Amino acid sequence: MFLSGLFLSALLSFAKSADAAQSTVVCVAGQCIQGYTNLTIGALLSAPGAPTDIRLLPGQYTTTTNPALLNSLLTNKAATLQPLSQGFTNNGTVSLPLEVALQPGVAVYPQSKYSGTPQFAPLPTSPVGNSSTPVTSQSFALSSNVWLSMQSGSNRVVFWSSVPDVSQLPQSVGTGALSILDIQSSSCSPPCSGNGVCSAAGTCTCPTGFTGSSCETCAAGFFGPKCQPCPSNCTKCDQGITGTGICLTPAVANLPSTCNCINGVCGSNGQCTCNPGWTTGTNGTSCSACSKGFFLSTSGNCQVCQVGCTQCADGTGTCITCQSGFTQNANDRTKCIAQSAVTSTGTTCPPQSFSTGANCSPCSPSCSTCSGPTSNACTTCASTLYMFNGSCVSADGNGVCAGSSLIADNNKQECDSCPATCTGCKIPGFNIASTVNQLQCTGCLPGFVLSQGSCVQSCPSGTFLNPTDNTCTACDASCSTCSGSSTFCLSCANSKLASSGSCVSSCPSNTFSSSGSCVTCHPDCATCSGGAFNQCSSCSSNLPVLTNGRCLPTCAENQYFDKTTSTCQTCDSSCSSCSGPGSSSCLACGGSNQVLRGGSCVNASCNSTTSVIPALGVCLSELVMVPPPSGTGTVPPLPSITGINSPAPPKSGSNRLQWWQILLMALGCAFIFMVFLMCWRRRARKQRANKTKQFAVAKKLDDPKGWKQRLVRFGERLFGHTSKNKLAGHYKYTGDQRGYPEDSKKGGDIAMRDLEEQRRFRDDLERPTTYHDDDLDGIVGAYEYEQSIRSSPSEYSRFYRQQPHNDPSAELDREYNRLRKQKPKEDILESIASRSIYSQVTGSKKRAPEPRLAVRDFPGSRFSTSTGSGSSGRSRTLTPAEEYKSNLQQRALEPNFTGSSENSMGSNNPFRKFIR
Repeated sequence: MFLSGLFLSALLSFAKSADAAQSTVVCVAGQCIQGYTNLTIGALLSAPGAPTDIRLLPGQYTTTTNPALLNSLLTNKAATLQPLSQGFTNNGTVSLPLEVALQPGVAVYPQSKYSGTPQFAPLPTSPVGNSSTPVTSQSFALSSNVWLSMQSGSNRVVFWSSVPDVSQLPQSVGTGALSILDIQSSSCSPPCSGNGVCSAAGTCTCPTGFTGSSCETCAAGFFGPKCQPCPSNCTKCDQGITGTGICLTPAVANLPSTCNCINGVCGSNGQCTCNPGWTTGTNGTSCSACSKGFFLSTSGNCQVCQVGCTQCADGTGTCITCQSGFTQNANDRTKCIAQSAVTSTGTTCPPQSFSTGANCSPCSPSCSTCSGPTSNACTTCASTLYMFNGSCVSADGNGVCAGSSLIADNNKQECDSCPATCTGCKIPGFNIASTVNQLQCTGCLPGFVLSQGSCVQSCPSGTFLNPTDNTCTACDASCSTCSGSSTFCLSCANSKLASSGSCVSSCPSNTFSSSGSCVTCHPDCATCSGGAFNQCSSCSSNLPVLTNGRCLPTCAENQYFDKTTSTCQTCDSSCSSCSGPGSSSCLACGGSNQVLRGGSCVNASCNSTTSVIPALGVCLSELVMVPPPSGTGTVPPLPSITGINSPAPPKSGSNRLQWWQILLMALGCAFIFMVFLMCWRRRARKQRANKTKQFAVAKKLDDPKGWKQRLVRFGERLFGHTSKNKLAGHYKYTGDQRGYPEDSKKGGDIAMRDLEEQRRFRDDLERPTTYHDDDLDGIVGAYEYEQSIRSSPSEYSRFYRQQPHNDPSAELDREYNRLRKQKPKEDILESIASRSIYSQVTGSKKRAPEPRLAVRDFPGSRFSTSTGSGSSGRSRTLTPAEEYKSNLQQRALEPNFTGSSENSMGSNNPFRKFIR
């Protein structure tokens, strides 16, 4: 084992590093070990009165965590937790369940087995780029869902798990100096672009200037692969991640709108200075209306009215009011004509003179007509002079009136205003034959640029804006459009492609052709078919994995990147992550009981009943050093601490249910019982209803066929059953139900058979009767027979009295009459009813006849003793009991029978034989 090889040297070094190694107990959920260690990963758990402090390794801890020592400290209300190094923020009281975990990032340890003072690097907020950070590391710990890209020599290796000992990595990885290239979370789906960083929350963190769900493009006002801001003197540039940043719309200072102005210039004091001919409008906006003596032309300019007109109409310039001494021209209503001067004697003065009363005096040489001798009294100006504010002034070689910014108009013989967007204008080579359509602007209002003597909002095609003089300058002949300079082409002539300001025949690498120019690929791509981040054709070394048009920094955890094929390949089955093919290129092991040794995963041989810690890839016993027994070494023995290997005792009352839990369980059980009871009762009712229906169908009890029966049934449903007619309405005695025709009850053996049935019914009513559930026909027959007697008992008496006196039935008739004399018929029936089951149970007199059920069916008449055949014509052999009873009944009918001979027949009585 690796630890045994270093054990002796470690013991010798204890004396020198006693301040680093401390006696303690190191625990992870489920196992603890005591020994000496300078482990600095995890947190320190302590409690007042505890036998020792415990170093908790990363993992989750609950109230049921073993062993006993760990459990006692975790459940101690006074327990506190302190991080052992950077990256672990657990600090303060213990709250279960407790999660001891490294914060998102990587902790680099100067010694193996996570020992020494580490350096913690959290997840970056911006991409690391192509830079690398050298580290001196013997082990490093990664938080969950984080991968680390490191440079080892010329190899780029991606780690997904913690490494307890760098020397145990594959030879191609562990031999060179390591430097960190990138660290990111693997929680983002889809992965971030190369310009974003995946956070632990699963979202892409974008640096300034980048935007999009994967930070794949530039925000507005930013351009280029690094999303740089547009130039400061530019409000719109060639933006976007593939943009060039060329200014398309320059920033304009002191726009007229900033001081509520239209046709003027804003001063430093915030006041607007209007162009000549403009004044404040009725809406309060400066320079929005024409001044007095000016009118608004169809081109949107304020032009001066004709000489002699003080007010003219907008659009047409028609004079509304003429100056004193002028009259409106009938042929051209835009003009006012100066009146000739007349003396007091009525003489008209000649041109260029004015009246002084009785005489005419010459005007000033500046005037063509005047009202006085000075140049300020001119009403019209002489040739080559122009009227301006009542005076005649001259114009320079550009046609600009002296002392103003107005332009001379030879047709109006006065100074007129420049176009509204111009701050100044001129007529090059001005002379008396020049016209105003030759006018050119010399300056423009803010927001306009000068192009070929006109003020326009943007330069026309084939020109570019020269920022030095705010003018549009023509592009070079090789460019169709240009920017910044005449030779920086945005598009080219002769079917060539513009690339970085030059005209080329084909686009270079890392660009693609679009609209006559070569556009740079997305920075994630080495080559591409479009400008999007998912249109890559090949990838760069920092994002080598090409998947679905995207360049990604790494393959999946169980894959490695094959440089020869530029594809992701699956690791060996023994590896959870790897740097190459085969079982000797593992960076972490897939088996729960395996550790990394020289790039291969081998079975661990953990000591002291410990096992491999999956998150750290090392045996718990390898993180501590246990000294030999006392007297065999230089290290003092460990103190005796109990509870390290024993399980935690069960918590008394820890699983006791709360009162509300018991209440909920009781209510739930009651509800289930009620549902079961309801279902059982419903099933029982259905079964009873089904049996009743089958009985009624078999006996035709609920099948009234006549209108009377239907009427009775309707009344019973409406008002309830009546006590007297309840059975009579349902059960009617007929000969058919007895098994023989109705008209057969007249005389002979049939009459004797009926008499016998009557006597048997009476005898049965006077003694207890046994009923059987399966003899339903007997119940119905008893109801029918008794109803017949109750309805007309005297009919039988009259019938029997008609028989001969010596007829055996006479004796029965006399006995019947004797009973009637002793007790009336209704009293007999009431006495029978009082002995019924109904009366005994309810205590009330029964209001319906008691059904009688025979013990045994008699297929035929009792008088057919010889053959045993009944009315049905069937025959059978009598039993000994039946034969004895039949013989006894026959002898009882004889006149001289006294019953004394019954004793002589005792030997034949089967019942006595049974008793004996």
